[in-house]
Amino acid sequence: MKRPVTSRSGTHPPQAESPSRERLKEGLRRAVVNVFVTIAVLAAFGALHWYAWRRLIRDTTCRGSAVRRAGSVVFVAGPLLTVGTLVAGRAGAPFLLQQILAWPGYLWLALFLYLLLALLAGEIVRPLLRRRLARRDTGAEHKTRRDAEATAAHPGEPGAEQDGELVLAGKLRSVTTQRDESGDARDIAERVAVPALAPAPAPEPEQSPATAPAGPSRRLFVSRVVGGAAAALAVGAVAHGTYGVLRGPQVKRLTVPLAKLPRSAHGFRIAVVSDVHLGPILGRGFSQLVVDTINATQPDLIAVVGDLVDGSVEDLGSAVQPLAQLRARHGAYFVTGNHEYVSGAEQWVDKVRDLGLRPLDNARTELPGFDLAGVNDVRGEDEGQGPDFIRALGDRDRSRAAVLLAHQPVVVHDAVRHGVDLQLSGHTHGGQLWPTNFIAELANPTVAGLERYGDTQLYVSRGAGAWGPPVRVGAPSDITVVQLASRQA
Repeated sequence: MKRPVTSRSGTHPPQAESPSRERLKEGLRRAVVNVFVTIAVLAAFGALHWYAWRRLIRDTTCRGSAVRRAGSVVFVAGPLLTVGTLVAGRAGAPFLLQQILAWPGYLWLALFLYLLLALLAGEIVRPLLRRRLARRDTGAEHKTRRDAEATAAHPGEPGAEQDGELVLAGKLRSVTTQRDESGDARDIAERVAVPALAPAPAPEPEQSPATAPAGPSRRLFVSRVVGGAAAALAVGAVAHGTYGVLRGPQVKRLTVPLAKLPRSAHGFRIAVVSDVHLGPILGRGFSQLVVDTINATQPDLIAVVGDLVDGSVEDLGSAVQPLAQLRARHGAYFVTGNHEYVSGAEQWVDKVRDLGLRPLDNARTELPGFDLAGVNDVRGEDEGQGPDFIRALGDRDRSRAAVLLAHQPVVVHDAVRHGVDLQLSGHTHGGQLWPTNFIAELANPTVAGLERYGDTQLYVSRGAGAWGPPVRVGAPSDITVVQLASRQA
């Protein structure tokens, strides 16, 4: 509690700080927090790269070799490209520079994720493999010793070793073959006394692979096996996931019964597409592929539920041009996603309207058999343009079925309170890169698919494109045709 200020004119209460000064302090506090968070993230990012370099490059190559130098260059250039890609996008760098950096920067991010996961799994395999190899080498050494003992001549019996000893002692002059009375050939060693020869120095025994010290070579072998397997798994996962994105989204079909839907609207088909993420990587060609896929389903209505773009209208105006070709009997509708507010939501709303899509800016329209409503994304709250359920749904006839377009699934609880029958959303990408789906589950009520919340059903699409790395692992892209079914039919 602040004490009152005493002056010659009397006692005055402390004056409150001006709003501008409070905003300045809050801005400085946020800036300091952001700096510390950024430093911590970069430090962790660097430490993880050092661990991966150590396991994949240092432990598997010889010091000073060309392979080690090349691997070290990759592990320095990769994270630098990733950081450069993220900074270029945030700083609004020239779009051409963003395109140049995006492919290697984002692909390295995905590749590193799976390298790291595979190497961490390899930490479990590594000691088991070493133990198995050690047992194998020990068994081979024992077998070699047993074989050597079995082939050695016994004392008192002629043999190669005994003859060798006699030669060194100077007692064996020659070995002749004579025949005894029975005619059988036998060897007779003529033993005479001759000056003893100086024994030749015994050569050092050659070490076989089984008896040679196996410590360093075994460690190198295990490191190369684990590192090679990790690299192969990571490259395979990223290559397959990239192909899955570039070939375009697959069509899913889903029937959703609505209690209030009249018989006349039974079978009404809505093509739901979300998270196309046109930007530095996915451009006009991908946009055309999405449009062709949607039109091939011949829907009654098209719903574009946010995150259409990652960039400005100036940079991506040509990329979205194919959206003008969308065809549906009751038209195409659009609601904003969080990435539209990063890219300039007002300009994009105007742009999609020019392309023939109808934006639902906290608005509602009546269609045959049900109401179609749309709300802005929650990210718009920072700009005073967040979701407004009262405006979109407040005065409607609740005896009619209601379908809501909302980018993020988290608003489903508001939808329940306003009597929505079906909410169509995206945003989660289904996790996009396993195992990040477990993180997405912590932030979203539903990550993918259809679930019920009270009297409201929520369907979440995995999305048509990809954010960041153009890679999907365990979460294939989709365009969903939702067919409404009347329980009266």
